[in-house]
Amino acid sequence: MDQFGSPSRDTGGFPERRRSPQGGRRHPRAGTFFAVDTSWWLASAAVVLLALVATLVDGWGRRGRRPAGRTRPPGRARGPLLGGTRRAGPLPRAAEIWWANVPYEDGPGAKDRPCLVLVVRGKRVTVAKITSKYHDERPGVIPLPPGAVGDAHGRPSFLETGELREVPVWEFRRRVGVVDPVLWDQVRHLAT
Repeated sequence: MDQFGSPSRDTGGFPERRRSPQGGRRHPRAGTFFAVDTSWWLASAAVVLLALVATLVDGWGRRGRRPAGRTRPPGRARGPLLGGTRRAGPLPRAAEIWWANVPYEDGPGAKDRPCLVLVVRGKRVTVAKITSKYHDERPGVIPLPPGAVGDAHGRPSFLETGELREVPVWEFRRRVGVVDPVLWDQVRHLAT
C-alpha cells in the first residue's frame, strides 16, 4: 500500500506507463512535442523580397524623369487644362487669398505665390501680390498676420498694393481663405 492507503504497483521508481486507448503503451509525455511548421517562413521571405525588388525597380524607373529637388510647391498644377481653359475647381472670388502663378512685374515669366483677389472679370482676375519680404521703399505695403497665406512655416507676409497684376483664372491652384474684413475695406477700392 502507498501512503494514502491505496494498493500500489511496484514500478521500480519510474512513473507508471499509461495505456493508450488502443491498448498499447505510450510514453508518459507523449503529445507534448509539437512539430513546428516552417513553410510560412518561406512565403514571408518571398513577399519581403518581392517588395524590395519592386521598390528598387520603381526607383530606377523614376531616375532621370524629374530633376533633383522640388521644382514647384506641392499641389501645384502642371499647367492649364484643355489648352488654356479654366481648370476644374472653384473660381476665385473677390476678398479671397489664393496661391496662383502671378506674372513678374518687369519681364516675362511668373512665380507661384499667394495673392489677394480684388476683382474677377471673365477669364481674367486682378490681384495684389503677397510676399514674405518687407519692402519699406515700396508704397502701399500692408503687413498680414503670420500664417495668413497658408504656408507650412507660418511666416509673416506682406500685401503689396502698389502694383496690381492680371492673372488668368486657370493659373489659380489653391484657395487659402477669405481676408480679414477690416483689411478688405482698406484695399477694395484698388480694383475699381
